[in-house]
Amino acid sequence: MLGLLLLPLPVLQAHPHVFVNQRLSLVFDDKGLAGIKVWWQFDDMFASMIAEDHDRDQNGRLEPAEVQAVRENAFAFIKTYSYFTFVKIDGRPFEVKFVQDFNAILEDNRLVYEFFIPCHVTAVDTPKKLTIATYDPSYYTAIYFTEKTPVSLTAAEPFEVRTAVREDPDTSIYYDMVHPWTLFLEFRKKA
Repeated sequence: MLGLLLLPLPVLQAHPHVFVNQRLSLVFDDKGLAGIKVWWQFDDMFASMIAEDHDRDQNGRLEPAEVQAVRENAFAFIKTYSYFTFVKIDGRPFEVKFVQDFNAILEDNRLVYEFFIPCHVTAVDTPKKLTIATYDPSYYTAIYFTEKTPVSLTAAEPFEVRTAVREDPDTSIYYDMVHPWTLFLEFRKKA
């Protein structure tokens, strides 16, 4: 208890309020990686807040106009934080400036966001190495990979691909106390 009293006040006050389970799909084309399809499922509390604020007809589903309202009012602001997706290609940061194909699905009181992040990386004979870390720098939102099928591949047959999901000891948030879960990706042309 004494140790907690010695922590700075912001540490005692900050903790996640929104919880997200995620899946990432790595989408390839004939040249290499084309981008990342993101699937986020939110906790019940956040889902009920979105439903209350945006499901105007209260039918338990989000119609196209309601999806657009969710995008504008409950998603677009995270652009400032690279959509909580921090990519490095061969150790160099890649800034996520925009996303495509945003959708919000409300079904059985579950809220899911889906969107696509274009990230073109051409495959060569030597491995390209990427890290894809998804986290909220403020730690207001905690993002975890799902236990079942956290990562999938689309159209990856022409390439040798290796993936691993683990905490990234080289990335720290929340006063250096949390290492976000990260997708480590290597791919190259098949020999």
